[in-house]
Amino acid sequence: MTRKSRRLILIAACGAVLALALGLILSAMSGSIVFFRSPADVASQGVAPGTRFRLGGLVKDGSVKRGPDQNVEFAVTDTNATVPVQYRGLLPDLFREGQGIVAEGTLDVGGVFRADTVLAKHDENYMPREVADALKAQGRWQEGGGKDAPKVAPKDAAKPETADATLGQRSER
Repeated sequence: MTRKSRRLILIAACGAVLALALGLILSAMSGSIVFFRSPADVASQGVAPGTRFRLGGLVKDGSVKRGPDQNVEFAVTDTNATVPVQYRGLLPDLFREGQGIVAEGTLDVGGVFRADTVLAKHDENYMPREVADALKAQGRWQEGGGKDAPKVAPKDAAKPETADATLGQRSER
């Protein structure tokens, strides 16, 4: 066996080991990949019951119903379609009607989304791109914020004197 053929066999064996490792990694991660869908996608694509995905949109006005034992029912909309959601647990402090959320869970046979995680967004700037684009197309997107926009102090505003601020000034010397 020549030196060149041994080198080719070694390179081929390394390539096969790398391909096998990549295949194992991808198969292990396939169970943890969760896709994002808007309510319009759920309605138009006919998502199979039991499929795990993230649902994003706005909490529909007048849809929040709180029940016993931290059970909450609400609807998520992107103004094209609406998906009813059931969730059991504590909701984030920023959760309210008209607010952007992302919920993770599964769709049941009746078309109700059973969420096991709900994330509330403090404004539309942090909403997934698909939902933001849908809201912009329908004229519901607010650039720069409206009445619910958070108040942000200007960069040159004076900071209140605190013990931390004075400690920070001393350490800079």
